[in-house]
Amino acid sequence: MQVACDQCGTKFNLSDDKVAGHTRVQFKCSKCGKVTILQLNKPPETTQSVSPLPDFARAPGGGSSLGGTIVSTSSGLSLPADKVITVSVIAGAAKGFAHTLAKPRAVIGRKGGGADIEVDDQEISRWHCAIEVKADVVKLRDLDSTNGTYIEDERVRAAELQHLSEFRIGSTVMLVTITPKQE
Repeated sequence: MQVACDQCGTKFNLSDDKVAGHTRVQFKCSKCGKVTILQLNKPPETTQSVSPLPDFARAPGGGSSLGGTIVSTSSGLSLPADKVITVSVIAGAAKGFAHTLAKPRAVIGRKGGGADIEVDDQEISRWHCAIEVKADVVKLRDLDSTNGTYIEDERVRAAELQHLSEFRIGSTVMLVTITPKQE
């Protein structure tokens, strides 16, 4: 399989035995040293990191043109009945803040901006990103933020999150936990 470095475009050949049976392949470029992660054979329910942001990943109307109202795009979204999903701030000015999702779509934004989850960080847009849940799949979508949404120092437009996934917006690092619901 031939692949190319995201940073410099250097092409590499990965042997079939290195990619067989994997949905994610990671390689380090020998020219620029950048690590590239490729998603292979992803099921249709998962979100791929894409750029530029396609229409399916955009919030209706885009960030600042929402006119002060966050429009819900919860069609087909649902929280899992047997799990609790929590978004916590683990680094930044709001460290220690935690929010348990009560609905399948939550917009994260700057304090005072009207988002579902407001974080005190001036580097975060009013409506910076959204967490969307469809059964057991948790997706992170950037909402055309000014400073971007990052996973492992890579700017992403959309990505699937797992239990203990971390992402950064502004100078705030957030952690997603997915735990069994206590009866």
